[in-house]
Amino acid sequence: MVDREWVERIAHLARLSLSEDEVEMFRSQLGDILRFVQQLGDLDTEGVDPYIERAETTPMREDEPGESLSQEEALMNAPEKEGGFFVVPRVVEV
Repeated sequence: MVDREWVERIAHLARLSLSEDEVEMFRSQLGDILRFVQQLGDLDTEGVDPYIERAETTPMREDEPGESLSQEEALMNAPEKEGGFFVVPRVVEV
């Protein structure tokens, strides 16, 4: 099983606050995931070519300008706006 500290570190990096029950649940789930990945690593793939999808050409279209939204239309459903811009929560700590 995965260490409790490992789950708490991942939660901290993801800015998640986990209850005791959630920590235990994720310990179990992450352990299952890691065991499955280990099983994949144990497979004998000798002589098996990797699957690589190769496209002869990348489908492209002409880059032509089209109609765009006005500033008012773009901000119409914004939960918070100020001075003609979207307001978003601060995610970088200074």
